[in-house]
Formats: sequence, C-alpha cells, structure tokens
Amino acid sequence: MTKREFRLENEYRYDRSGPVRWIVSHTARYPVFPLAMFLAAILNNTFYSSIQVFVGQGFDLITSPGWSVSALLGIALSVMGVAVGQGLTGLARNYAAEFMAQHVERDARDELYVSLLGKSQTFHGRQRIGDIMARATNDVHMLNFMFSPGLMLITDALMGTVVPIVMMARLKLELLLVPSIFVVLLAITIADYNRRLNPVSMSLRDQFGVMNAGLAEAIAGIEVVKANAQERHEWNKFTQNARIYRGYFIQQGEIQARYWPMLMFSLCWAGALWHALTVWQAGGLSLGQVITFMGLMGVLRFPTFISIFSFNLVQIGIASAERILNLINVETELDENEGGLAQPIQGQVVLEDVSFSYRREPMLKRISFAAQPGETIAIVGQTGSGKTTLTWLINRIFDATSGRVLIDGIDVRDWNLESLRSQISTIEQDVFLFSRTLAENIAFGHAGATQDEIERAAREAQAHEFITSFKDGYATQVGERGVTLSGGQRQRIAIARAFLTNPRILILDDSTSAIDSATEDQIQRAMRRISRERTTFLITHRLSQIRWADHILVLRRGELADQGTHEELMQRSPDYRRIFARYDQ
Repeated sequence: MTKREFRLENEYRYDRSGPVRWIVSHTARYPVFPLAMFLAAILNNTFYSSIQVFVGQGFDLITSPGWSVSALLGIALSVMGVAVGQGLTGLARNYAAEFMAQHVERDARDELYVSLLGKSQTFHGRQRIGDIMARATNDVHMLNFMFSPGLMLITDALMGTVVPIVMMARLKLELLLVPSIFVVLLAITIADYNRRLNPVSMSLRDQFGVMNAGLAEAIAGIEVVKANAQERHEWNKFTQNARIYRGYFIQQGEIQARYWPMLMFSLCWAGALWHALTVWQAGGLSLGQVITFMGLMGVLRFPTFISIFSFNLVQIGIASAERILNLINVETELDENEGGLAQPIQGQVVLEDVSFSYRREPMLKRISFAAQPGETIAIVGQTGSGKTTLTWLINRIFDATSGRVLIDGIDVRDWNLESLRSQISTIEQDVFLFSRTLAENIAFGHAGATQDEIERAAREAQAHEFITSFKDGYATQVGERGVTLSGGQRQRIAIARAFLTNPRILILDDSTSAIDSATEDQIQRAMRRISRERTTFLITHRLSQIRWADHILVLRRGELADQGTHEELMQRSPDYRRIFARYDQ
C-alpha cells in the first residue's frame, strides 16, 4: 500500500500497474455497459448487413419471370423492419458507450483529486499548477472521448468487419478470398498506423501540459509581469510553446494523411467485384447474390474509414491515462498513519537533536528544545535561518531527516496525521483564502460552526467591523486567493479562522505583518488571552510580541545559536542582540 496523507473510506482499488490495465479496471467496475455496447453493436451490424441481403433478394426477384408485387412488398417491409432494428440497436449502443464514458471520467477525476489531496507538500512543491490542471481537466476528459466515440466506434468497426464476412461465407465460401486478403492488409496497415501515431500522441499531451503550465504561471503572476514590463517576454515564451504544440499537430496530420487502409480497401473492393463476377459467369452465383456480396463488401468501408479517427482517440486516451497515472503513482514521503494515536493534545512540544534536509540541502541542524503546555515560544533569526521550516516539522508538513519531534512525549510520526493536524493551527504571512464567502473561509477548519461562533471569532480578530461594512456582510464572496481583500483584511480572516478552530498548538508566522499598529495591539491582546490555554510558536519581527514570549529560540543558518528569555539572551547572546538591535531601528 502506497503512503498517503489522506484516503477515503471504502475506496475502490484500481489496477495502476499500467495505463491500459488502469482503464480496463475502471471499465470492469461497470460490466453491464461494455456488455450492452458489444451486444448492441453485433445486432446493429447484423441488421445493417441484412439489408444488403434483402436488396440482393429483391434483384433476384424482379429478374425472375412471374414475380409478384406482394413478394416485393414483403422484401421492402423486411428492409424497413431491419432498418428500424438497426436504429434502435444503434441508440442502445450509443447510450451504453456514453454512460460508460461518463462514469469512467467521473471516477478517474475523483481518484486523481483524492490522490492529489494525499500527496505531501514536497510533491506539490515540485509540480507546476498549470500542468496538474491540464491533467485533471483535459487529460481526464480525453478518457471520455476515448470511450465515446473512440472505443464505441472501434467495437462497431470490429463487428462491422466480422458480421459482413460471416454473411459472405453463407453466400459462398469461395467469396472469402478477397475479404480475407483485405482483413490481413487492414490489420497490418492499422498496426503500422498506431505504431507511428502513439509517440506523437504522447508528446502532444505532454506539450499541452507544458503550454498550460506556462500560461497559468503567467496569469497567476500577472502583477509581477506588468510591474517588470515583461509582457513581451511572456508572449514570446507562450508562442514558442504553442509552436511546438502546433508542430506535433502537424506530425499527427502527416501520419493521418498517409492512412493506407483506405487505399487497401479501394483495391480490394475492385478485386472483389472482379472475383464475384467471375464466379457469377461460371454459374456459381446469381446476379442478386453478386449485388448482396458487393453490398456486404461496401459495409467494410465504414470500419476502414472510421479507424483513422477512432484509433487516434484511443491513442490520445491511453497517453492521457499514462499522464494521470504518473501523478497518482508518485510515492509521497508521509503517510496518514490511519492506526496512529488519536487523542486530545495537551501541548508539550520537544525537539530532540532534530536535523532536516530538503532536496539534499541541509535546512536545520541538530535542533533541541522543549516547550511546555501553555507556553509562548518566539523564534527569531535572519531571513533563511530556518524559522518557518522548524514549525513545519511540528505539524508534519515535513518529517525530520534525523532526530525526533515529540508532542506530549509521543513522536509525531506515531500520531494519526488527521488528529495531529486538526489540533494545530498555522497563520502565515501569505494568507490563502478560498473563493467562497467570508463566513465559509472563517469556518474552514470548523465546518459545524454556528454564525454566532463565527462572528465571535471575527470580533476577537478585529475583523467583524470591516466584514459588516460590506453589502453582503459575512455572505460576501471573496475572489480567488482573497484578491478582493487587502493584505491586513486577509490576515485578520486567517486569525479569526485560527481562533474558531481552538487549536491546542498555535503557530503564528509573521501573521500581523500587514496590520496597522492599533489593530495589531487589539489582536495581540486577544492572542495573549487565548495563548494562555495553548502552546504558541511565534515568528515575528515585532519587538512587543518577542518580549512577552516565555521562551525565545535564536536561529542562525539552520542552527540553534541560543535560547532563553528576553533578559537572558540580551545579556549573553550577541546574535540575539544584533537581531534585536536591527528590529529596534
């Protein structure tokens, strides 16, 4: 079982050993749909081929002496009956294929989304959002097209080849000579077509992801692009990616232009006519049977022609499935530890000789300290000294490379991950808000919160006043990432969210940097009030906050240079005095 930070109960297990097996395992979940599609395709092509038989019988009838109108009417009614049957079975085939396609697309999207939720921060830090979005939207949707119309047309084409040949054999076995040659040539040319098309299809999907990732990155950073007048540079980069994408499309078009099966069919069709007339001349067939045979031979034109389209859809679908699996199958570094400890946290945090490396780059080296329940720990140090990284080890965003991180005397790796993180709340300088209402953003970590509880948390965070100034109040929709709010407003919403979740461990990472001094003082009083009941880790450059901390950690280039109270560090730590003097200026 692969490591994951999150999984659903009773999750369906798919075969992820390869793209084709993965697709088959998704299809096997709904066996009725492919079976119905297959049976409907057989009946549909049987009805269509029967029309050619009835047409041939009609010619034999009208060329025979003494034929009656009633007999001809009977044949015409038979043609009408099988045509109705062909229409109904075609409808059933299309319905079965479409339902199967929609179910597979839905399940694949759900599976991918759950997989992404279960990946670690390290995984997401390596990915480009635009590429992930391309796989989660376009690639998943291509699975739909692969089934409907792709596999539906291939199934129809297969039956459209087998059924007419069976009916030809019933006319006269000798007539199978040319159709047999055609089937062999068709198999060879289609296999060669797919061999040439497959790598281009894969490259096409990959390049779409690259192009989409670049576009998403440029749009997300549009403020930086405009501030640095880099519109031309971004345009050139995008058009370069678009040219590469166009190049793959041209390669695909060239391969499709050299589609040999249609040429093989035309030659074999002419050969079949010559062969059938030769047999007729020898008295082995009636004229009506010749017409039936040529009608059945003409039925083979549809599977020959449609293969250029249907096999391309299947190739793209398999390429998309491989790209989706490449994300799903990535092993994450952390596991949710479903059977781990799940109990209320008291708040004791101890680091024992902890070191941490990210991408083989040492970030923290041999850190040791202890925080008792209810204490406030300030973490200070120059930029890049590892302050934020240290707090990430507490709630297991990352795991320590060596040493132990203990909460209430228990290694964080032995805790159930959901239980651990649900009792730790982090407020960062770069606040993320969802494109939802203000009330929903505040209650994000506490889904069952009442309106009164939400408003109480907002008041403590000094957010109630600006929220009620909006026309819709707490029902105001914020833009993506909260762009409709100022930096200070976003931080106050995040603080209200933390107040509402009532965590046992609170991490404040420069959480009031965008807030004016008067508002900050009010928030700090609320923070001091709630911090008495929980362990608080404070990363800040505000002197007023550092002074009231119970314990201060001084970091320097990933190492713990010193620790103690404000007074102790001012006396003995040059690093702390230097940092404090810089903040005090």
